[in-house]
Amino acid sequence: MSHQMNLTTLLPAVVDVVKDAGAILRSRFSGTGMRPADGPSLIAAIDANDAAVEDGLRGALLALVPGSGWIDDEEAGGALPAGDWWVADPVEGNVNHVHGGAVWGVTATLVRDGEPVLAVVYAPMQDRLYTATKGGGATCNGTRLQVSRKEDLGGAIVGTGQARPGEGPVVHAAIGASVHAMLNAALLVRMAVPATFEIVEVASGRMDAFWQFTQVRSGLAAGVLLVSEAGGLVTDTQGRPWHFGSDNIVLAAPGVHAAVVACLNEADARVTQ
Repeated sequence: MSHQMNLTTLLPAVVDVVKDAGAILRSRFSGTGMRPADGPSLIAAIDANDAAVEDGLRGALLALVPGSGWIDDEEAGGALPAGDWWVADPVEGNVNHVHGGAVWGVTATLVRDGEPVLAVVYAPMQDRLYTATKGGGATCNGTRLQVSRKEDLGGAIVGTGQARPGEGPVVHAAIGASVHAMLNAALLVRMAVPATFEIVEVASGRMDAFWQFTQVRSGLAAGVLLVSEAGGLVTDTQGRPWHFGSDNIVLAAPGVHAAVVACLNEADARVTQ
């Protein structure tokens, strides 16, 4: 059986696992209930959501690919060892979930020898299922995804966000400078979390570019494959090919990618002067 056929056969089983986790989280969701009143109660609510689905998600995914590994720290970054690894977030956008926001879901990405090869993202509140396999294209609810055809950054919708809270003054300065530069260069600038659900907007053609300084693997892995398979470009902010060891990322429609990279480099130059 070919590599692609293996992925095609595996995909429906991964979809079932991810949707099962999403259903559990949907049952725990309240759009009108009490919200966390302080930091400790927020962390407790986040941990409770993770605990409700993580063990089941881990066990089911590992069973689907014998010999595969699981990344325990969903906020980790950096390169992965050789072999098959599951990069997943049991509750991507957990902070939104516990605050009654609708932008959250479950993600699972199979990374093979450092490259994402299969991705599933499920957003229960919108009932949107995003899938991609390496060389097999990307879809949302079965409809093929295609990135934007825009060629003018001045007419583009772009966005960024924090990889994690408290990243420090250097990263915060870079984010601030990039947003300032893009406000002058693009049509509209968005800033939101989690990254996955901004990146799927790029893959779907509803947004034209997304960039982020630093990285969390689980926030990027699925989106990288979805954007690539939808015809987009994925690089670092210097325009070099992106990999899990990269310090930053740009995901963009081909027609605006070069202008996005140039704008970010101009912003970086002002910060470092």
